[in-house]
Amino acid sequence: MKMKKCVVLLSGGIDSATVLNLAKKRGFFPHALIFDYNQRHRKEIECAKTLAKKAKAPYKIIRMPFPWKGSSLIDRKNGIPNNRTLKEIKSGIPSTYVPARNLIFLSMALGFAESIKARAIFIGAHSEDYSGYPDCRKEFFEAFKAVLKKGTKSGSSIKVHAPLLNKNKKDIIKTALELSVPLENTWSCYKGGKNPCGACDSCFFRRRAFKELGMKDPYYERS
Repeated sequence: MKMKKCVVLLSGGIDSATVLNLAKKRGFFPHALIFDYNQRHRKEIECAKTLAKKAKAPYKIIRMPFPWKGSSLIDRKNGIPNNRTLKEIKSGIPSTYVPARNLIFLSMALGFAESIKARAIFIGAHSEDYSGYPDCRKEFFEAFKAVLKKGTKSGSSIKVHAPLLNKNKKDIIKTALELSVPLENTWSCYKGGKNPCGACDSCFFRRRAFKELGMKDPYYERS
């Protein structure tokens, strides 16, 4: 039987890698979109390519350098927050927020989904770890679904799935393990060195989750 097509936004991190494999488990044939938007490093792009290949998912790299700054993930002169406490991390929207990123990515995914007659779009966004990024909230995705319904030929026939939205990093890793996601091939660090910095907010949540699970991070075992 022919599998249903879907589009997966694949960044190279644990969340999107989990969603990629979750889409397959749900009976979809995933097409991955990987974005090169002039982010700080290409490490996550290379990881995303590896993850797509391991999942036997065709992928496209969309090169669209954002011509604006406004985020420490784009502006290399703007430092990445380091060694923050959980209270500090959750005190407000951090400098790593990229203006309108998920809105732009979802719009591109929607256009691609219509063109290949895909039935769904999957995104690995979740709100718990990222200080309330505006485009990682349930309200944002509900609003985007309304736009999709009104602004496309396909209307509501394309579904948007954010299955990790209410999960924390620990639960996401547990799901990834159940799906046999190759976590050693994921990259979470906001910096692009040989090894993760261990100090940025993203490293903080990843390290904390593996510690809570009583596990070693397979990335470090590989390194």
